[in-house]
Amino acid sequence: AEPGAGFDSRGLGLRAQKKLLGKMSSKKIAMSFIDETTGRLLDNAHRLLRQYKGSKKEADKLLKYIIKSVVKIGILYKNDQFNREELNNIDQFKQKFHALAMTVVSFHQVDFTYDKAFMRQSVEECRQLLQTIIERHLTDKSKSRVDLVFHTFYEPELLDAVFTDKTYKSLMESVVIDLNTLMDEGNL
Repeated sequence: AEPGAGFDSRGLGLRAQKKLLGKMSSKKIAMSFIDETTGRLLDNAHRLLRQYKGSKKEADKLLKYIIKSVVKIGILYKNDQFNREELNNIDQFKQKFHALAMTVVSFHQVDFTYDKAFMRQSVEECRQLLQTIIERHLTDKSKSRVDLVFHTFYEPELLDAVFTDKTYKSLMESVVIDLNTLMDEGNL
């Protein structure tokens, strides 16, 4: 065999990027990849999770998992690593996630419209689609992080709290403002 046969420098570079960014998923690093509105949305999601979980450490962990996952998927997308089927699934995911965001806005803004079963089903559909997209690209550890994030936002107690408990109202108002901005800009 020729020297270097089977060596894939592009693949090696991609793995190095994913590994490096996975290790450096601090808020400071993330902000170089995330626009201001998304950063505010993540900050408010962190506050919401911290209040719900009663633990800064748990909220930090979940936010770190979100950032790691988004950055890794972004690197894969930027480097054209997805096949046609995965790209179709990405389009479906974007549509479902956009619909989920609109549902969150609607449930928050229109009294007595909150439907826990519908929310849980929508979150689960997004999780399943995302798992299909990352199936052949990310490690089992990364896939389990994605599951943990979605399962947290799938918890019936969290959903009930953010849509029915008045103590979450101002945080949810901030989340909804940022979701609306992202949707208006076409970024969600």
